[in-house]
Amino acid sequence: MIPEQIPLKNNELFRLAVTHRSATTDVVQSSYERLEFFGDAILGFVIAQYLYEHHPDWNQGMLSKARSSVVQEGPLAEASLKLKIDDALILGPGEESTGGRSRPSILADVFESIVGAIYLESGMEKARWFILEQLQPYLEHISTGDVDPYDFKSKLQVIAQDAWRKTPAYRLVKEEGHIHSKIFTIQVLFDNEIMGEATGRSRKEAEHLAAKNAMELIRRTMDSRERYRRED
Repeated sequence: MIPEQIPLKNNELFRLAVTHRSATTDVVQSSYERLEFFGDAILGFVIAQYLYEHHPDWNQGMLSKARSSVVQEGPLAEASLKLKIDDALILGPGEESTGGRSRPSILADVFESIVGAIYLESGMEKARWFILEQLQPYLEHISTGDVDPYDFKSKLQVIAQDAWRKTPAYRLVKEEGHIHSKIFTIQVLFDNEIMGEATGRSRKEAEHLAAKNAMELIRRTMDSRERYRRED
């Protein structure tokens, strides 16, 4: 069943847009990968046009960083979850058992494939409306000048340097799965103390999520210290 907020009527097209390669033997014709490729191009164009029109004072570097921050995995995966696309995903048994339904990389890919499907069914204006409607919170955030809010590794490094004059280190703990569906587990450490750990479909994704978890731990620790200070 097509979620209410997705402007698609063709059930077969929607089914194609949410079918992972693990659920079919014909990856080219029966999975979302071609639609994802197509939707990625449309998404990039729409966001680039929006930024160009709404931020005439930004130079090329600012525009490029802002576009990258909006069309990356984090915002797209969150948008998919809000649309309840995770419930509609069609996965193979192996992908299902390893948490594919909540995997950010898959959720982000499917958001792009759905953009491609909307364009094929209804054209650019409907696709543009859908993209801007779903990603508006992220576009509003970067208008403040924070053009890369999801770069957790860089933000963690700044925090670590400011607070402790130290640089976080990333350690590969585990690598498992088949060659085309590997899962990586990464830890981020300060002086060999584990501050965050996460898994991902690539080392980059796992490092990104581990840095995010470390930042959340630091924030909770600082909040607790501030609360105790006020109570004293």
